[in-house]
Amino acid sequence: MYKQILPVAAMATILLGAASCKSNGGFKKTKDGVEYNIVKDEPGTPAKIGDIIQCHYIIKVGDSVMIDSRKMNNGEPLEMPLQQNPGANKAADPTEVFTMLSAGDSVVIRTEIDSMARKQLTFAKPEDKIEFQFKMVSVKTKEQYEADLKAKSAAQTETDDKILTEYFAKNGITAQKTASGLYYVVTKPGTGANAEAGKTVKVNYTGKTIDGTVFDSNLDPQFQHVEPLEFGLGQRQVIPGWDEGLALLNKGAKATLYIPSPLAYGAQSPNPKIPANGILIFDVELLDIK
Repeated sequence: MYKQILPVAAMATILLGAASCKSNGGFKKTKDGVEYNIVKDEPGTPAKIGDIIQCHYIIKVGDSVMIDSRKMNNGEPLEMPLQQNPGANKAADPTEVFTMLSAGDSVVIRTEIDSMARKQLTFAKPEDKIEFQFKMVSVKTKEQYEADLKAKSAAQTETDDKILTEYFAKNGITAQKTASGLYYVVTKPGTGANAEAGKTVKVNYTGKTIDGTVFDSNLDPQFQHVEPLEFGLGQRQVIPGWDEGLALLNKGAKATLYIPSPLAYGAQSPNPKIPANGILIFDVELLDIK
């Protein structure tokens, strides 16, 4: 249910470390000393802080690949906000380089390995550097991104609604539908007032895809977390379908939530068992409201 996005500048800074660099063949340096070489420069508007970017990247130490975003995200570009990290060492922060790039551009960023990083990277040779290979796939302003997201979400919700309607008919399920497109069936009524935003809820749950594949549960020891889940309702700590669905229930209630993908993870799946734009089904029990 949880989803976190680490801004690309912060991710790169973690691995690039602090260092000073000597310029060499084809490489330039930013005013703060970050060494870079733009290997592909397409016409277009450069990214700026606050834009939403899509990218591929590889982080290497010598010949060893530390991170490959394509492997992390099933070949799809990662999507994230371009943010300034105020706590970053400017000599290792690639943000300024990213703001030179437009869609289609590629860059190599390189830095020496400082003494602290070298203690962690014991395999590194004395001549090795940390190399960050970055490709900018797309750049959108926040306004463009939100407009596109709204249009895609509406289209996907319509598609998911047709799939769910057929699923209910095939399986003899009578579910209630909310304005957002969430469906739910209360299988056991609870008592008292419904949960509401700002309250802490305690929940048992089992999640599966529409084809029946179970991808998470706190009731099944194989997932290695058998304690109930507690979180602040309406605080965006969980997927939107959970925030909305659990607010329909009171203490002790059990229900099944049928969550269209825009109210779940959308195209950015956090789990290999969850397909991109996957509809999710959760059996939930609201144990307590505090």
